[in-house]
Amino acid sequence: MAERIPLAGVDRSEWLKLRKTGLGGSDAGAVCGVNPYVSSMNVYFDKISEDIGDQDNEAMRQGRDMEDYVARRFMEATGLKVRRSNYMYRSREYPFMLADVDRFIEGGEAGLECKTASPYQADQWKDGAVPSHYLIQCLHYMAVTGKREWYLAVIIWGQDFQYRRIAWDDSVIQKLCAVEEAFWNGHVVPKIIPEPDGSTACSEAIEGLFPQAEEKQLILPDEFNQELKRRDEILVLKENLAEEQNRIEQRLKLFLGDSEKAENDRYLISWRNVDTQRLDSKRLKEEQPEIYRQFSKTSHSRRLTVKAA
Repeated sequence: MAERIPLAGVDRSEWLKLRKTGLGGSDAGAVCGVNPYVSSMNVYFDKISEDIGDQDNEAMRQGRDMEDYVARRFMEATGLKVRRSNYMYRSREYPFMLADVDRFIEGGEAGLECKTASPYQADQWKDGAVPSHYLIQCLHYMAVTGKREWYLAVIIWGQDFQYRRIAWDDSVIQKLCAVEEAFWNGHVVPKIIPEPDGSTACSEAIEGLFPQAEEKQLILPDEFNQELKRRDEILVLKENLAEEQNRIEQRLKLFLGDSEKAENDRYLISWRNVDTQRLDSKRLKEEQPEIYRQFSKTSHSRRLTVKAA
């Protein structure tokens, strides 16, 4: 059995502090490299930081507010009864693994995770599919609580309600625990930054850590030479691939001519009319400089450049 941490009377700031003492279900997908929105580096900086600033947003707020509705829809669809839990759970075998559970199924060894999704994400749920980071989240909760199955229910805004049943898998759960243990004991505890993974989320984490450049210069270690050489090769490859893509698209446009669409058994292509309005900022600056200054906004960022010595 997992250790139960009572949440009755615990305010949000205390709850956020508790979350820093381990890896939760939403962290698990990032640590495994399958969360499209959060990288392992984001998780690392969150866990080692003493900052408990609430990174809440409107989508997260709506997700919490819709949780009860999703749970009700799940009960209607399945005939199962669910109940809330007023505890956070900590694995006794892996004390760095935490679980904030949406619901438990009454009278059974199962839990329920409630999700909301945009219609633009509907393809992720097509034909019984489960987004990888949500699957990992449910497996993480099973590992912590010991429950043998978990349900995942989702409302796709304005379109659909679906649910999935996820069964216990010894092999997968053992591997998941090993990955999380390696991350916690190999990075968080000794405060060793994980390797970059190339994701946009990772870039944002690094830029957030070092937002401002100072006027100082370092000696670049020779160990970067091979990577920089590979970077040059990638840039040439990208340029060649872009040219090849353009040639293919140009051939398609020549074939279409003044026709809008063409299709066969495998592809549907279109070259449609599109009207786009853009602000002529150059003209606005010249003819209405006061209005231009009033609505101009200065952004601050850092630009990485690489040149041969």
